[in-house]
Amino acid sequence: MLQDDLKTQMRAYMEYLRDAVVLEATLGTDDRSNEVRGLLEDIASLSPKVTFSDKGHGTRIPSFVIRRPGTDVQVCFAGLPMGHEFTSLVLALLQVSGHPPKIEADVVAQIRALDGDYHFETYFSQSCQNCPDVVQALNAMSVLNPKIHHTAIDGADFQDEVERLGIRSVPQVYLNGEPFASGRMEVADILARLDTASVARSAETLNDLAPFDVLVLGAGPAGDAAAIYAARKGLRTGLVAERFGGQVMDTAGIENFISVPETDGPKLSAALEAHVRQYDVQIIASQLAAKLIPAAETGGLHQIVLESGATLRSKTVIIATGARWRHLGVPGEDEYRTKGVAYCPHCDGPFYKGRPVVVTGGGNSGVEAAIDLAGIVSHVTLLQRGAHLKADKVLQDRLLSLPNVTVLTNALTTKIEGDGKEVTGLTYSDGDGGLHQIKTDGVFVQIGLLPNTEWLKDTLKLSPYGEIVIDDHCGTSVPGVFAAGDATTVPYKQIVIAMGEGAKASLSAFDYLIRLPINAQTAG
Repeated sequence: MLQDDLKTQMRAYMEYLRDAVVLEATLGTDDRSNEVRGLLEDIASLSPKVTFSDKGHGTRIPSFVIRRPGTDVQVCFAGLPMGHEFTSLVLALLQVSGHPPKIEADVVAQIRALDGDYHFETYFSQSCQNCPDVVQALNAMSVLNPKIHHTAIDGADFQDEVERLGIRSVPQVYLNGEPFASGRMEVADILARLDTASVARSAETLNDLAPFDVLVLGAGPAGDAAAIYAARKGLRTGLVAERFGGQVMDTAGIENFISVPETDGPKLSAALEAHVRQYDVQIIASQLAAKLIPAAETGGLHQIVLESGATLRSKTVIIATGARWRHLGVPGEDEYRTKGVAYCPHCDGPFYKGRPVVVTGGGNSGVEAAIDLAGIVSHVTLLQRGAHLKADKVLQDRLLSLPNVTVLTNALTTKIEGDGKEVTGLTYSDGDGGLHQIKTDGVFVQIGLLPNTEWLKDTLKLSPYGEIVIDDHCGTSVPGVFAAGDATTVPYKQIVIAMGEGAKASLSAFDYLIRLPINAQTAG
């Protein structure tokens, strides 16, 4: 099952096993069960601390439990955890054996203090880049607290369940048989749902933090570059990070990041986080900014109020909050989100295998999505609002060469139809005002990005498109507040440009600080 290169990697990981573990499988005679058996037998052959057994009694076939003998520590997988979930499998092995998860001590204590009966189930797809974060978070929590149980389920292997539950988007998390959450989450997000008092406790702790020299908002390429440059200048640096990587986490192949011929979003995001953590940067995780209160005078302290209610103070602020997928804003979109309306073809495409889908948007993102989906679904209809596709010619040529793709121009989506449970169709208007209907099982929205700046509309100058207006030094309309990346008016939203802008903003913040009067430099 495992190729030689993966076996070499796994053998190295197995050196970190602390206690013995058992891979206890529940298998049938089907091909998928044979694949799972081959995977587990290969893993067991790599370390004397790992034992394989096919005497499991799970309710799903194929499935397996990783457990530590003589304890109640275990993690369960149903299906085959390969693709993006292979790392989840490796981490589960290490953590069940006693290797501690990379979680802060106070968070570990909070997890262990949870009282109740928590049975989590997470449906994932091997191509989903956001799923591993959820799977790994819940696996780690289940290892730390025996009252928490988690099963990670490959939706492709359990189509009957997926159909019964109406799952059209991953990750989907259920708690004790009821929907719990969808989309990417980390440990802090899950804890906030389970332990509501934790938000208030966290806010109290953050309120007590000393003022920063530089406070960076956002941990995408721009924010990470800004934090690294600030820390290298010896400045007291804080980084408010909802998630490392930002939009990069949702990017599949990356082939234009100079000096790196090929990588993907999760790999680059992990590298960004690792680089930031090499420096003295105070990371304020799983938080979002809600309000900017500018300093009363030049050289004073700016305040950032977080959604949790906490307030942070800093001499300078660098806003790198990025952007998010733009929504259609038509009837049915919100109602059928995750039930046929999707925004990530890489994550959710496998759930539409053999089904007809629609892609809205004729730019690079839309055309790339259509090309990707064409290899999975029965037919793709791409709707372009204008008279011509806007994607690069090489992408258009590739799209138009595919036999199961139809391109409709001058087509404006007006409504997403459904039966109350899932998407059944889409209505669009043509250039002459006529309405047309398409029968479809899924709608993938790819119409560009919307800057995450709504919270700034009363404090900073924004463009008509909601972007933060910046000068050539990344300065905003408020002295001491800088901005970088996709949230700004900088042209061309690219990873490499965002990194450069983040570095520029940080250098500008440093230049601003050293030019402050002496009494302002030492304040706080």
